[in-house]
Amino acid sequence: MSNHYKFINTPLPYSFGAMEPYIDEKTMYLHHDKHLQTYVDNLNNTLGKYPEYQSWTLEQLIVNVPCLPEEIQADIKNNAGGVFNHQFYFANMSNPNSSQPVGFLNKAINSEFGGYAPFGDLFKAAALSVFGSGYAWLVVNAAGHLGIITTANQDTPLEMGLFPILNIDVWEHAYYLKHYNVRADYIDDWFHVVNWNNANQNYMRCFNMFP
Repeated sequence: MSNHYKFINTPLPYSFGAMEPYIDEKTMYLHHDKHLQTYVDNLNNTLGKYPEYQSWTLEQLIVNVPCLPEEIQADIKNNAGGVFNHQFYFANMSNPNSSQPVGFLNKAINSEFGGYAPFGDLFKAAALSVFGSGYAWLVVNAAGHLGIITTANQDTPLEMGLFPILNIDVWEHAYYLKHYNVRADYIDDWFHVVNWNNANQNYMRCFNMFP
């Protein structure tokens, strides 16, 4: 994924069917090539009229929305957020993979939540609590502590000064073809394809982001 204008929706690092049987091939195709592509196109279309912001990274656009002209703030917030959130979601899945957290992230989850099972219960509850569309996230705050948060629509943890480690997309388009309206089943299946190795790398990188 290009991190500057013009943003490009690069191919997934795996096939559309790679998450079977947990996430179906058609959902992955539509989610990446249709839904994410729309956010990429909309973001490029908005920035195309404002060359002074075309050198900004995706993250700079997201955290500096209040500094942008008022007439494009909503478009940038929604579409830059949509690109970031989807990019992060797809990057943190793999099949097969470790069934539980690994490395330093595993130690931190055990310390903060009392183990993987309690963490899983809390994360699932957070994902189920999202009213309508949004995401559940595992994040690190400026003090270096893990936390679980939710965001609505295409809001991101970056706006809150938090560093994302892992997220699950609970917009209905992420699961409806396979799981219909049963979000809980989708969440359970998603846990089977979490790329814990990548999440651990995210966790280790986050300590270079805070003073």
